[in-house]
Amino acid sequence: MFYRPADGHGLPHNPLSAIISPRPIAWISTRASAGHDNLAPYSFFNAVAYTPPQIMFATTGAKPDRPRGKDTLANIEDSGVFCVNIVEYAAREAMNASSGAYPATTDEFALASVERADCTTIACARVANAPASLECRLTQVVPLLGNANFLVLAEVVGIHMRDDCLIDGRFDVTRFAPVARLGYKDYSTVRDLFQMTRPGEA
Repeated sequence: MFYRPADGHGLPHNPLSAIISPRPIAWISTRASAGHDNLAPYSFFNAVAYTPPQIMFATTGAKPDRPRGKDTLANIEDSGVFCVNIVEYAAREAMNASSGAYPATTDEFALASVERADCTTIACARVANAPASLECRLTQVVPLLGNANFLVLAEVVGIHMRDDCLIDGRFDVTRFAPVARLGYKDYSTVRDLFQMTRPGEA
């Protein structure tokens, strides 16, 4: 099968997110200018540089109570900071509960019964028991083609790692089984690893 996206795929559901998978999930916490916390998952997410460490995520779509984008984007543009929390399998239901299109004043930490803790370098809450959390400072918001599509770029200025996930000096993802987004309503976890050495590496 071949199709041009501009012409449509003719399938019951869009296959693009199933093709580009698995995708890590950024469970992003922000704080509104009014002081309440927000928590929402985004699967258009990844690391993009080591030095300085930088990440990206994209937000797509809008909400009736926001002039553009979603609450996460509005809070980040107001405060200039946010925290990316890594989602473990044990937190999958809470992550999903926080994904709804709730009113801007909703505190998803409370709604999903997620314990919060203060970040260290930024004025924001983080998921207290997350396997890892990345404290981020906004560097750029890039409008993308289409309606209400935005790319957010940020520098990572602080990193929390849960002690039980550090094994012999390595961050071991098999200790918590990170959740990945697939297509449709599908998710997966990472439980099995294999190693390969690049040409020229020891």
